[in-house]
Amino acid sequence: MHITASVFINDDETGLHQDYDVWLESLAPHEPIRRYRHNLTGEDNADAHLKRQVMGREVVVAITGGKLDLGPWEQIFYGEFDGRRRKRILVKMIGD
Repeated sequence: MHITASVFINDDETGLHQDYDVWLESLAPHEPIRRYRHNLTGEDNADAHLKRQVMGREVVVAITGGKLDLGPWEQIFYGEFDGRRRKRILVKMIGD
């Protein structure tokens, strides 16, 4: 994963996804980019780093009977906050 992307578990509901977008943008607005010291390096993605920090970088999910053990409305999501770079996802299974 890249340091401006997130993986998280939540309800797969369109309104909630839109609420996340609005909420994250209110916490760490992209503009004006000069508000962030990180952007003095020539980057313009400090907000993406902060959004990723709030949303997290990994999830742990139990597997029961060969299936992901999620709640009835839960799904795993990939959050992209700075879409200019190639990304990769690592899935690691630990246990019996």
